[in-house]
Amino acid sequence: MAKPRKPKNDDAAKSDNNSAAQVRHQKLCLSIDLDHRQIHGHTELEIAVPEIGIVGLHAENLGIGSVLVDGEPAEFEYYPHPYARNVESDKRWSAVSTPSSAADVATSVYISALERELIPNLLINCCKGLKSVSVNEQPEQPPVVAENGFHPAGEAKQQNVRLIRIEYWVEKAEAGIHFKDNVVHTDNQIRRARCWFPCMDDSSQRCCYDLEFTVANNLVAVSNGSLLYQVLSKDDPSRKTYVYKLNVPVAAQWISLAVAPFEILPDHQFNLISHMCLPANMLKLRNTVEFFHNAFSCYKDYLSVDFPFESYKQVFIEPEMAVSSLSLGASVSIFSSQVLFDEKVIDQTIDTRIKLAYALARQWFGVYITPEAPNDEWLLDGLAGFLTDYFIKKNLGNNEARYRRYKANCAVCMADDSGATALSFSASCKDLYGTQCIGLYGKIRSWKSVAIIQMLEKQMGPESFRNILQTIVSRAEDGTRTSRSLSTKEFRHLANKVGNLERPFLKDFFPRWVGSCGCPVLRMGFSYNKRKNMVELAVLRGCTASPDSSASVLNVYADSENRDGDIGWPGMMSIRVYELDGMYDHPILPMAGDTWQLLEIQCHSKLAARRFQKPKKGSKPDGSDDNGDVTPALDMRSSSESPLLWMRADPEMEYLAETHFHQPVQMWINQLEKDRDVIAQAQAIATLEALPQLSFSVVNALNSFLTDSKAFWRVRIEAAFALAKTASEETDWAGLFHLVKFYKSRRFDANIGLPKPNDFHDFPEYFVLEAIPHAVAMVRAADKKSPREAVEFVLQLLKYNDNNGNPYSDVFWLAALVQSVGELEFGQQSIIFLTSLLKRIDRLLQFDRLMPSHNGILTVSCIRTLTQIALKLSEFIPLDRVLELIRPFRDLKTIWQVRIEASKALLDLEFHCQGIDATLSLFVKYLEEEPSLRGQVKLGIHAMRLCQISSGSGSNVNIKNDTLVSLLSLLDSSIAFNSIFLRHHIFCIIQILSGRPPTLYGVPRETRTLLVGDAETCIEQKNIFSALVPEVKPPELPPDIPNPPELPSDIPNPSELPSDIPNLPEPLSNTPHPLEPRSVIPNSSFDGMAIPLASKESDTVSNSRERKMPSIKIRVRQSAATSRAEEIDNQTFEKSQGGQHETDHGASSSVSVDAPQRNLTEAVSISNQILEEVNSCHDHGSRLTASIGSAKPTSDGDEIGKELQCTADSSKVSVQVQTDVPLSSSFAQDNNLDADAHKYVSLQTLSVGRHGSDGGSLVVMESSRHGKEKSKKKDKEKKRKRGDHKGHRDDPEYLERKRLKEEKKRKEKEMAKLLKVSNSSSVEPTKKEEPRIKSASVQLNPKEPSASDAVTKRVDIRQLNPNEPRADVMTKKVDVKPEASEGTSAAPKIRIRLKTRTLNKL
Repeated sequence: MAKPRKPKNDDAAKSDNNSAAQVRHQKLCLSIDLDHRQIHGHTELEIAVPEIGIVGLHAENLGIGSVLVDGEPAEFEYYPHPYARNVESDKRWSAVSTPSSAADVATSVYISALERELIPNLLINCCKGLKSVSVNEQPEQPPVVAENGFHPAGEAKQQNVRLIRIEYWVEKAEAGIHFKDNVVHTDNQIRRARCWFPCMDDSSQRCCYDLEFTVANNLVAVSNGSLLYQVLSKDDPSRKTYVYKLNVPVAAQWISLAVAPFEILPDHQFNLISHMCLPANMLKLRNTVEFFHNAFSCYKDYLSVDFPFESYKQVFIEPEMAVSSLSLGASVSIFSSQVLFDEKVIDQTIDTRIKLAYALARQWFGVYITPEAPNDEWLLDGLAGFLTDYFIKKNLGNNEARYRRYKANCAVCMADDSGATALSFSASCKDLYGTQCIGLYGKIRSWKSVAIIQMLEKQMGPESFRNILQTIVSRAEDGTRTSRSLSTKEFRHLANKVGNLERPFLKDFFPRWVGSCGCPVLRMGFSYNKRKNMVELAVLRGCTASPDSSASVLNVYADSENRDGDIGWPGMMSIRVYELDGMYDHPILPMAGDTWQLLEIQCHSKLAARRFQKPKKGSKPDGSDDNGDVTPALDMRSSSESPLLWMRADPEMEYLAETHFHQPVQMWINQLEKDRDVIAQAQAIATLEALPQLSFSVVNALNSFLTDSKAFWRVRIEAAFALAKTASEETDWAGLFHLVKFYKSRRFDANIGLPKPNDFHDFPEYFVLEAIPHAVAMVRAADKKSPREAVEFVLQLLKYNDNNGNPYSDVFWLAALVQSVGELEFGQQSIIFLTSLLKRIDRLLQFDRLMPSHNGILTVSCIRTLTQIALKLSEFIPLDRVLELIRPFRDLKTIWQVRIEASKALLDLEFHCQGIDATLSLFVKYLEEEPSLRGQVKLGIHAMRLCQISSGSGSNVNIKNDTLVSLLSLLDSSIAFNSIFLRHHIFCIIQILSGRPPTLYGVPRETRTLLVGDAETCIEQKNIFSALVPEVKPPELPPDIPNPPELPSDIPNPSELPSDIPNLPEPLSNTPHPLEPRSVIPNSSFDGMAIPLASKESDTVSNSRERKMPSIKIRVRQSAATSRAEEIDNQTFEKSQGGQHETDHGASSSVSVDAPQRNLTEAVSISNQILEEVNSCHDHGSRLTASIGSAKPTSDGDEIGKELQCTADSSKVSVQVQTDVPLSSSFAQDNNLDADAHKYVSLQTLSVGRHGSDGGSLVVMESSRHGKEKSKKKDKEKKRKRGDHKGHRDDPEYLERKRLKEEKKRKEKEMAKLLKVSNSSSVEPTKKEEPRIKSASVQLNPKEPSASDAVTKRVDIRQLNPNEPRADVMTKKVDVKPEASEGTSAAPKIRIRLKTRTLNKL
């Protein structure tokens, strides 16, 4: 039986509402009227009702007519979430003044919206008739059985299964389901199935479905499962009902529907496959899906099982209708028709085939086999990607598969630098509410998942890994099994049993690769030892992620306690050495180890005894002579003293690692010319391109590779761009001439010197030649301008393009030429060609307007190029003319791709002219005008990129308050609710503006809180069934907030807060949170160090009703033994880690602070006071001045009581001490704490307390109870110490320490007598005898960013030399000297004055 989840987990607490309610079966009957855009019908759910008789469902944008339970009317409550905000709601953001404060509010709004979606909002009372059902019989149903939809027929009688019928209609078809012209379709966005039918919208709730859809007679309804029959009604006009049945239990997210006048194309190989599209795209559909049976057969043969569903349908709709390019459903995939292409298009073939193959792979892994928990989503995503890569390898070639995987791995290594990319870390999955799959981080996580799956396949072998996948699928098809889910733990078990991987390896592999972030970085160099005939390889290990982020993720992982302290990875990397006698692999490089390591590799080839001719006197080492340009070298080796040709690390790509191998240039040339692996060739090209000094041998090697038609075309394109980078005056423009010569040899007529008509029959050659103009346009002279020859070459190609007689379309060819014009940099010599180029672009625009190209690709390229030219030549080209030219393309009648490109171009021009603030304002305007959801997402992505450019430029980002308020309102609007992708990008925009990473990862869960407005919504949901089921009661505000719309006057106790209300992250700026009272300071400090609760006495005293000056008392007590002090310090430091939710204890408090032990004879000195953190929430004009004078010793030698009393005068704020922070620095040193921990061990934290309504503050008086409790604690400590010493009476070390202690006490008593005599006989010291007064003045700037809202003061107490004069008395006095300030603009200051009086030497 599974263990219950911990109640403190918020997600688990919310899921407890339906912990016992399980949906068994659901029937959905809808009538769809496209003319009036209406959807109405009913749904019937068979649900195992929990003992309390309350069922919670999810429903949004729906109108609930009636609810029947077993045919009888039932009571229900429906709480739709008001996502549409009115104009007056913008007043909530009026306090937002900086991007940092806006980011805090955005985080709260976003988290609150995600939290709301987890709470069921349709509550149904099923209590009638419960008395006839035995309660004791209900727990016999295993949760996992009902969860996955499997239940024997006999068990239904034992369970309290009710049939719930809900009559409803769709009020707003804006989210989850969409209307467009004569098409209606759904999407599979997270938690949006509830927007078109009531359901348990949770991935753990899976059941079978019966689906009935009634539409017009001329329409086709496509849905999940197999089509049983069609019923034609006798109505006028006649309507048709499509009846589907899905026998495989799936979650509500995977239920799909598409209604349109589709044309159906059955697959000619498999009868269960159907392809559907609108009539206009039928020819493209035939050409696009011609290959699809190959992918279907590929997966079927590899897995050795049939397709899991009875049918598979591919539906293609217009791109303006689709939310994304792919929407998955059970046995259904809805694509954008943008992926379709006819037989004339070449460029889109590969991408479309991979997309269709990936959607098919997701049907197995993701829809049919589901993740057991959010932490297991990476596994299904990785398996689907692995299956797609297998199809690419079998149908598109091994070179294509390896090259794509290599580029994806490089991207992962570049971006995997934080915990947001940890695949199975709970904080990056469960607490992110599914947002980890959106945007760049989602793509990186997907690529990383596939890379890890391929690493396991390399470790265990292809056949063993295939057996594992076959085992997983066969188990899922087993009818006797109750679960079709897959977990990381189960896959790890299969890797051990079926894949024969050892447990120690797996024990290290999954925590490091799956549960952590970062990729290994290996930098290697070598030297050849001729005497030993060995290669000495030096390795420097590193990680792409910072040690702090990597370690923090590892520490939370379940298996991390069994790991050592190193940050290495498991496994052994192979080094491949190419020698004269052949190739040899040496698996000798451990992935884990010391930072520096030296390895030795034995060479197999032996040098002959001087078979090579000695170089002549005066010849150069590289073989070239002074009398000749280049001497051909017959020997491929980098040196005649070495048998090595070239070396490679991890040649089979067994690890996801960033490798940097340092070897001579000749060895890289050898690798490029002789190694047939595409990864080796790409690595060689990248290294040669980055060389600081280029030789002709490098240029010739790159040119030879470019002209080699047997090489892989993608790597040849890389060689072309490398040649463009090598072209310079130092190399006599050799790279440019090689590129032009290569192109003319293939495409020019030698007799007339002009381009030939296009001939695209050779596809690899077509792709290479298509990239040549772009590479030529990238050539730069010393003045960073394009050479005249490059501009003339591009203009010539654009002018004489001729596609007559070519069976293939040249639209992508022309688009590439136009984009190459945008890459040119015009100088004085080439500016004369600009007019001709612009005329050609205008001609292509006019031509594309009359005869639209495929997906408007030509117009898109022209708009993009015109924008680039306008930005580069803004001084010569009036931007107003460019704006007038581009604006007409934003008309709603233009196709979606062109309209979005025009909007992006106008945003770029606005960003260049007016800055990021004006750009964001224009972005909000365009977003409200854009009708398509996908277009809105594209605009959001582009605006986010502009924000990243603005933040990365280093200039100050000045964002107006109105712009921030507009973004926040947009984030909390129905527009953002309709598209989870757009909402996430808006949130990322606000985070980037404040300098934070664009992700929810890293937001402390303890600091999230609901907004006041959101809580107001929740408090209105008064559940009439609260007496029966308290756990399904909607969240309510604490009773001490009487009026939710107004700002609260107090922070409630954490115990009173509902558990399902998230907490607000601590703002990183000085500005208080707009939704919190200004007099309350968040209870957390810098670097996550929390401020513990104040003492009980302070809590009692602070509730006094007297209004006096605020006061602080700090009592520093001396521990009797070092061990006891360390123990107390440990407890105090550990206590400081908690306490994220604190109660405000009033304006003042009294705190006891442990200090290191000192002898009585030593002087007590408080010096080197450092104010490290400045509280930004102090009111303007406040001032705090403290004078520390003397210390009064007590009669007990083991304790030195010190009291520091500070008084602050301010009209608005008061100062209090809330923390027990140890002052001892020895604790940090003895326990080997890090620098940050050591820093905060010695902190004293001052925080602004709550002031009274009349502007006064509360006073702290010394209670008599202090002394009693102090003496009791002291007696307990002595008793404990005596008990500890009983076992050490015979220990010689203990006896010696005791003797020294007694001698020490004796000396202290003698010194006390001397001090007493001195006090009675001495007079007041003169000013000359007083030491220098040290004062420190710290200015508090409320506009300065601060990570905490508490004034933090660090005090180092150091012992003086015994020979120095002793301090007699240290008096503590607080002087309040408010200075004149200029209104509220003057920053408050703190002045600390230290006074010490010494004794005369006796």
